[in-house]
Amino acid sequence: MKNIFFPDEEVTKNDLYFLCYMIERVARRLRQKNSYVVNAISRDEWLRLISLANVLHCENPLKVEDEWIEEYHLEEGVFDRKNVNPDLVEHIPTETQMGKVYMRLILDTLLPNEDYVDGMVRVYNDEICEKIDDYNCAAYYQPSYVIARAYNDGGF
Repeated sequence: MKNIFFPDEEVTKNDLYFLCYMIERVARRLRQKNSYVVNAISRDEWLRLISLANVLHCENPLKVEDEWIEEYHLEEGVFDRKNVNPDLVEHIPTETQMGKVYMRLILDTLLPNEDYVDGMVRVYNDEICEKIDDYNCAAYYQPSYVIARAYNDGGF
């Protein structure tokens, strides 16, 4: 995938990871599902954001969160992914860990002629995200090839 501002530069998987990480941060802060954040921002804006990711990752993540919330008019919700059964969950995965889970799933299931943004929108809108974001089950904890196989098979 080419950077829209610098056509000689490729967008990297680290740029995709940054977006997945920030989606997770913003969604947690707003108590929304990741799909809400993904769908609230247009494809053109995602193309812009992934092309700027190599610069944005140097910014304070709290600043980037604030900018996304304000610029895209993102609103509070009631989905609390941290509300887990303490008998089942010792540690809630971090935003960085979940960003990696989603980045790997997008890369592992990328379709021919699909760019990172289209793959991101496709994955975050799939039903499998309900299981991945339910920390009471171990879906997020599975190796990436298991998650990708579950995605391709329609569930765990």
